[in-house]
Amino acid sequence: MKIRMLLAATALAAPPFVFLACHSDAQTPSFTLSSPDLTGGTFTTKFILNGFGCTGQNVSPQLVWSGVPVGTKSLQLQVHDPDAPTGAGFWHWAVYGIPSSVTELPTGAGSADGAGLPEGAVTLRNDASIRQYLGAAPPEGHGPHRYFFVVHALDTDSLEMVTEDSTPAFLGFVLSGHTLARGTIVATFER
Repeated sequence: MKIRMLLAATALAAPPFVFLACHSDAQTPSFTLSSPDLTGGTFTTKFILNGFGCTGQNVSPQLVWSGVPVGTKSLQLQVHDPDAPTGAGFWHWAVYGIPSSVTELPTGAGSADGAGLPEGAVTLRNDASIRQYLGAAPPEGHGPHRYFFVVHALDTDSLEMVTEDSTPAFLGFVLSGHTLARGTIVATFER
């Protein structure tokens, strides 16, 4: 009986913990994050995956931010779908080592060659195990999915524990102690 209850409690606690750790911390200050490409908070074909039954172009949207706090030494980006039917959501894109002087990522910065990223920025493997932006692609009939685009302003210019082989979830864990503020956009998509 105790084992069954513990497993049920663990299964119920895992997704909200991941979601809360990455997206909602009322004590962390915020700054402005916007995207001219995500008008009205929805995806157009360009930013949707081309695969898994979707016919998008798999291009990352432009992200623009302002108002990062004084003392910011680097920035980090994560894109996460907490509604993916995995028990822990789905990481679509994660980049660390963005210099604090950068105020935007252009449309297409999440390409496999990383040509649109600033020098020093590193793309981690997403949950499809590829180093690039992966467009929205919720299962058909699964309902609307939320895609959190989160830029973190950090108090350090390097995250020593994070390597190119780290997962986006581990990156989120490590940066939790270094986040001065964050900017967030939530876009939705359903099929």
